[in-house]
Amino acid sequence: MTASGPTGPYPVRVIRSARRHKTVSARVVKGAIQVRIPAWMSEEQEDRTVANIVARLEERRRCGGVDLEARARELARRFDLPEPDSIRWSTNQHHRWGSCTTATGHIRISSRLSEAPPWVLDHVIVHELAHLVVPDHSPAFYELLSRNPLSERATGYLMAFGDLSDADPAEAQAG
Repeated sequence: MTASGPTGPYPVRVIRSARRHKTVSARVVKGAIQVRIPAWMSEEQEDRTVANIVARLEERRRCGGVDLEARARELARRFDLPEPDSIRWSTNQHHRWGSCTTATGHIRISSRLSEAPPWVLDHVIVHELAHLVVPDHSPAFYELLSRNPLSERATGYLMAFGDLSDADPAEAQAG
């Protein structure tokens, strides 16, 4: 079995272990993906599990290429917005592009944006930074968001790119 990667296919080596009862793990070792699974798994379960875990590894690799903290600092400075206490990729945001916990200043960005154009990712970060000032989607919030000249263009991109076309327009903006 092989998995696609940035430089071509990675070989996948599946290791069955009688010592494993429930967990599955994977890591890259010398250019190959090693997946450790319980010995009791059927071939069908193995195929499904390996495909899922390899996809998650690939998603993490893609997200690792962007320094969200540095990007958020730069955008906060450029658009006169506060810096977040933390910002990180989130692999479990399937219906939002980003989220912000205003009480803690923590921002999460959907890993689905890891391959979006930089100006689209910047828009979502600015959207969440603006929530650190205005927690709702009021006119005051949109006034802050409009500091980004590519805001409207990025919103259109996100509406076309994702599965949010049926969502509330405010949610399609970023979340």
